[in-house]
Amino acid sequence: MAKLIVYYAHPGQRHSHTNREMAKVARDVDGITFVDLYAEYPRSNIDIDKEQQRLLNHDVILFQFPLFWYSTPSLIKEWQDLVLEHGFAYGKGGDKLDGKRMMLAITAAGPEDAYSKTGYQQFPLRTFLTPLEQTAGLCKMEFTPPYVLFASLRAPKEGLVDPHAKGYRALLEAVRDDRLDYADAASRDVLSFETLPIMEGA
Repeated sequence: MAKLIVYYAHPGQRHSHTNREMAKVARDVDGITFVDLYAEYPRSNIDIDKEQQRLLNHDVILFQFPLFWYSTPSLIKEWQDLVLEHGFAYGKGGDKLDGKRMMLAITAAGPEDAYSKTGYQQFPLRTFLTPLEQTAGLCKMEFTPPYVLFASLRAPKEGLVDPHAKGYRALLEAVRDDRLDYADAASRDVLSFETLPIMEGA
């Protein structure tokens, strides 16, 4: 079994529909570690030693967040700046994350077709996530395409919150149980509750 930690970051979660339901699911999955970053560090006073030890104790690091201005909420960036230190995560002697895996679970307000060269966002979603993907590479981690819900603001009216949350549970359990087909996942731009490459009976 893989040791999975979920870092949840949503500064306005009381107004959230999808991320709040996803967080409930993640808290409920046995055998994984769930961290609500804004609850734990409301003043951004991140405990570097504690967070580095958490990384050492886990095989898969998953960040769950809504896309904010084409990036992460600010606390994730602060976490990265402080926790992923030279000599720990990269650079000379910085091999502590070598062989681990980074994953993302993201909600995006815009529809899927907006994230394309011809859409109003002008770029694919993965383009906006390049800094995270490159961070994984610099830290010698594997990067898995993100689990995404597009048009998340319309999701409650369209009945998509529940299937997305159930898909999230399936994803977390598959990662925990080593049943996610990472080779298949790597061939996709993004993952959704309709396209999860989960191996049965593994």
